[in-house]
Amino acid sequence: MAGLPNLEEWYQDANEALNISLVAPSKSGLKTIAAFNPKFTYSIFGDDEKIFGYKDLKIHLRYRANDMRPHLRVAYSKKFKPVGEQEPTDIVEILEEGGHLPKVAFVKGSDFDSSSQQLGDNWSPPGTLHDTFEGPDGQYEIWKGSLVDPAVRQLNSRIQILVRLLIEGGTYIGYDPESDSTELDLSEADRWTLFFLYRKQKSADDAEKSSYTFMGYATVYRFFYFPPLPTTRLSQFIILPPFQGKGSGARLYNTVFKYYHDHPQTHEFTVENPNEAFDDLRDSCDLAFLRSMPEFRELRLDTKAKIAPRQFYRVLEMHLMSQLPKSVRPTMSLDDYVPSPTAADKHKEKLWQLIVKQRLYRHNKEVLSQIDVGERIDKLSETLGSVELEYARILAAHDRAMKHSTSSNGKRKPSEALAEATSSKKARVEDA
Repeated sequence: MAGLPNLEEWYQDANEALNISLVAPSKSGLKTIAAFNPKFTYSIFGDDEKIFGYKDLKIHLRYRANDMRPHLRVAYSKKFKPVGEQEPTDIVEILEEGGHLPKVAFVKGSDFDSSSQQLGDNWSPPGTLHDTFEGPDGQYEIWKGSLVDPAVRQLNSRIQILVRLLIEGGTYIGYDPESDSTELDLSEADRWTLFFLYRKQKSADDAEKSSYTFMGYATVYRFFYFPPLPTTRLSQFIILPPFQGKGSGARLYNTVFKYYHDHPQTHEFTVENPNEAFDDLRDSCDLAFLRSMPEFRELRLDTKAKIAPRQFYRVLEMHLMSQLPKSVRPTMSLDDYVPSPTAADKHKEKLWQLIVKQRLYRHNKEVLSQIDVGERIDKLSETLGSVELEYARILAAHDRAMKHSTSSNGKRKPSEALAEATSSKKARVEDA
């Protein structure tokens, strides 16, 4: 009697199996210009991020680099033969019926290849051209459009899967977690604005022609504050992994922020559930922006900044810490000479620490009220130390960017030079 199959050997890591690439036409056929793997697949293939029933599984999700038309191809060396109720994961069904990819992604590969080769060089992104700037590898353009626009809506349907693959906890526009339906509710499409970042380059095959490469995008939702002034929320923000660390994220964020900041009716600009890498980018950009305001430098604080209160006070604390005497200023450097602190220096340090602790206590009041005073003091001190290290790290990155900043004639602005950094955090009282 044949033994039962070893099921473990039929499980494949979804993050490793799925390969995402951008392709563009050339005289010799389609060429790959960028490729990467997802960071997360649990919201599509389950919490363990495993796919059952295949060996040497390869899921190729190709995107046409300009209009981001997708094509899915699944390849493997062996497929598990069903035993009872144990069947291979139906990858195509999950991605199609789950609403993760539009139907055009499932056509024959030959149809995708031929249409991609025929796409004209006169193609331009949907929406309207909002901003342009020069980069080291071509001209960059930011296009803006409303989700009401069918062309914008089509592009969003093609790239929305990247939200779940690259943003932890990311959800689609119009997705209802309480509903069993995969249909998206776009009844509020008029409140959504999308900003698309493209690189525009001369064609390698014909210098007289140009081609677009999609690099990332941001989505913004506009709701109303009381009194009736619009509050703007940055909901999704993605720079494709191959294009990260080159200042593109800072440029896109600054462009979006400036657009809404300059809008006289904007009450506040907020960000929905930012992760740590985005927080670093945002902190540096907001710090540079606030330091450009005389009111901030002179500490005459009012509503002119239009930055959400929590973010405003974080950046304020960061700026004040940077103004502390060198003898007491937290730093990431272990080699710099640090003079002995005077009594006045220690007093300034104490005042700064009290400002931060006061905010931390207010934000964590409910949790801290449940522990005794001694432990409460220890927790606040521990969290303060984490805040100091975090601020020192961000300020160091910001200062490096300032030193390497350049003007637009082939040089980059301070916020553009900041690389999107990541780091781990210890479990602690939450830094509000």
